[in-house]
Amino acid sequence: MSSGKNRAAKARQIVAEQKAAERRRTVTLWTSVGVVLVLFVAGLIGYTALSGQDEGKLVIPSTAVDEGTAFAVGTGPVVVDVYEDFMCPACGTFEAASGPTLKQLADSGKITIRFHPVAILDQYSNGTEYSTRAAAASAAAAQEGKFTELHDVLYANRPEENSTGLSDARIIELAASVGLTSDTFVTAVNEGTYKAWATQATETFSKRDFTGTPTILVAGQQLENPTTELLTEAVTTAAG
Repeated sequence: MSSGKNRAAKARQIVAEQKAAERRRTVTLWTSVGVVLVLFVAGLIGYTALSGQDEGKLVIPSTAVDEGTAFAVGTGPVVVDVYEDFMCPACGTFEAASGPTLKQLADSGKITIRFHPVAILDQYSNGTEYSTRAAAASAAAAQEGKFTELHDVLYANRPEENSTGLSDARIIELAASVGLTSDTFVTAVNEGTYKAWATQATETFSKRDFTGTPTILVAGQQLENPTTELLTEAVTTAAG
């Protein structure tokens, strides 16, 4: 009789130990699941934050025209679109040769210039993305009503291809030399406020089937060889 009681007690003990072990396994399992979920959510949040940081927040300048890709100078009836990269040697040559004529035509009320800053030469600035930064700075200048001033001083100090380009500090210094000193502009340059915009404007440039700079259009017609003479002739023809 005593032996039977002992066996029964031992059986109950074994069952109790098995239930306790099962409870421990269950607690461990759900604890592990909880840890995995926490790590997954944390990783997802971190990835999203980094992705957002890499892509940058798209801020379109309120002063931009033509689907938010350009800045207008003048109010004349003939529209001249100028697509340029601030590191582009050919753009520098075009600006030196034809820039004064364009501005004269705009000042005389004959044309509206739409400047499209694009960034197709980032690969030639040793990793500093100068073309993008310069285009973004020009957008910040446009917001302050100083696009032309910064545009001209950046071309007057255009860095050569395969250089590091101008630093943000140097861009800010040049801007100050033409009267652009607002804290808003300085912050926009230092924080890259319009870099995502510059990238989008460049993508639009490509979607419009343009491949090189400078690309010049007069009344929607692209000039294959944008010399000053041909530019003037095209404007005269478009004006009737």
